[in-house]
Amino acid sequence: MKKKNRSEAVSTFIGSDARIEGTIAFDGTIRIDGRATGRICSAGGTLIVGEQAVVNAEIEVDAAIIMGEVNGTIEASDRIEAYPPCRMSGDIQAPVISIEPGVVFNGTCAMKAANVTSFRPQEGERQKDLSEGE
Repeated sequence: MKKKNRSEAVSTFIGSDARIEGTIAFDGTIRIDGRATGRICSAGGTLIVGEQAVVNAEIEVDAAIIMGEVNGTIEASDRIEAYPPCRMSGDIQAPVISIEPGVVFNGTCAMKAANVTSFRPQEGERQKDLSEGE
């Protein structure tokens, strides 16, 4: 699997002196270094939570790169990466989850790929295929 570049081009920046409440919807890559409360969503975007950021939100993005504090759920369709001094409290879900040593994580973790097709035949189909070959 190809590892994506950690330093993606940031199209939106929320500085350390900013406080936002409500829904943040975006495309591209957003970096939050301030405080955000509410909901953060993007169909194909990347969220970067800076080391000084405090985010209390429900997050639904393509990729999440967390270095600050996040309280709430994170659902990523591609990946979640957590780097120290990250502190996460809540449930996280993504097909790929990377938590580096030094990260504090309290919650549940689920690694579920979206749109995964099983190629394993059903038991009845397998028995039928084996009996046809005899």
